[in-house]
Amino acid sequence: MKGQTNSFVLGNRLQRTLRSNMTDAERALWKRLRCCQISGCKFRRQHPFGDFILDLVCLEAMLVIEVDGGQHNGSVQDLVRDQVLESAGFRVMRFWNNQVLNEIDSVVEAIWLELGRLPSPPSQPSP
Repeated sequence: MKGQTNSFVLGNRLQRTLRSNMTDAERALWKRLRCCQISGCKFRRQHPFGDFILDLVCLEAMLVIEVDGGQHNGSVQDLVRDQVLESAGFRVMRFWNNQVLNEIDSVVEAIWLELGRLPSPPSQPSP
């Protein structure tokens, strides 16, 4: 995977702080994604990548889930961030906080459908 996490992110343990202070929406979605609950895919929360901390990410599926509040509406920084992540091979899905809190089943279904778009891994020959 391309990219090195920048030393500011690692040195200040920013991801640990963000894990401790997740928003209600992030926490609700994490409860539905943790422990390989969707298609057996492992998600990580507040994962460092380059200059960013990704809200939720499945590294094997190269899928980033961002849960945003109103301050992100029309954000140029988010567009740049998405472009950087997509150039590194990630697919990015964004959901609003209120969408996650009020329609969590629809959000989880959208994530499940996106994970279903992945090509199947090659089967291993039996011994």
